[in-house]
Amino acid sequence: MDPGIQKILDGMNALEGPPAHEVPIEQARAGHENETEQLGGPGEEVGEVRDVEIAGAGGPIRVRIYVPLEPTGGAISYFHGGGWVVGSIESFDTACRALANASGAIVGSVGYRLAPEHPFPAGLEDSIAATKGLADLYPDEPLAVGGDSAGGNLAIGVARRLRDQVRALALIYPVTDAGLNTPSCRDFKERYGLTAAGLQRYWNIYLDGADGFQPDASPLRADDLAGLPPTLVLTAEFDVLRDEGEAFAKKLDEAGVDVTFRRYDGTIHGFWRWMKSTPKTREAIAEVGEALRRELT
Repeated sequence: MDPGIQKILDGMNALEGPPAHEVPIEQARAGHENETEQLGGPGEEVGEVRDVEIAGAGGPIRVRIYVPLEPTGGAISYFHGGGWVVGSIESFDTACRALANASGAIVGSVGYRLAPEHPFPAGLEDSIAATKGLADLYPDEPLAVGGDSAGGNLAIGVARRLRDQVRALALIYPVTDAGLNTPSCRDFKERYGLTAAGLQRYWNIYLDGADGFQPDASPLRADDLAGLPPTLVLTAEFDVLRDEGEAFAKKLDEAGVDVTFRRYDGTIHGFWRWMKSTPKTREAIAEVGEALRRELT
């Protein structure tokens, strides 16, 4: 285990109180914001930051635009993680600033609607609409989509819908299947941050009774992956989502997609946000940035 991540994990496991999957939603949301602030640190300077609104089926969608210090071209529509229930533009500010500078591309961080207030498919609908809107804002820039965890799930859905417009896809420990029956989901079901029970709770809240095995929810079960853009898939070694992310990378390869896969050893779910606490975060953001830069310039 990476030393910085081991310290974080020890702190998580020492916390008293109910297990994470029993914490009320508003408390879980506040905890996510606080965790990111403590472990992520201040964000990098970028060329410009501004919020815009893009029309969506459920009302205006807030998107935060990050212009890198040294733009080289391209625009990235980014979807944050948090089980479709927690997380925000603010809690991914540090990561998106770093991604903009690492890629040289404009990053649009999408504030899609969250469950339980807005269950499936509201988040995906917002993500598609926001990506179309970002493309309209920057019509001369090649377009990429990306996201972590539940945001990776949304990014796949957007790429499937807009495959003729999307030049590249970046997935950080993505959610790809509602089955929750992989070896990693069993091996790391407790005491590694995100638990299997926590993941199941997020799925239940997000789906709100909908079929979790339809491709828009479980893209590992999709049969239309051929023609997706070049894709980078990163997974974390000690993560309940590891095996389903790696299975998705394999399925992309079998479909003829140009896919690059890397497992980040010594890491757990969430490390993408913890720049202040482990060098693994900056390493991952640099890798994603470099891959997107290649495809967008």
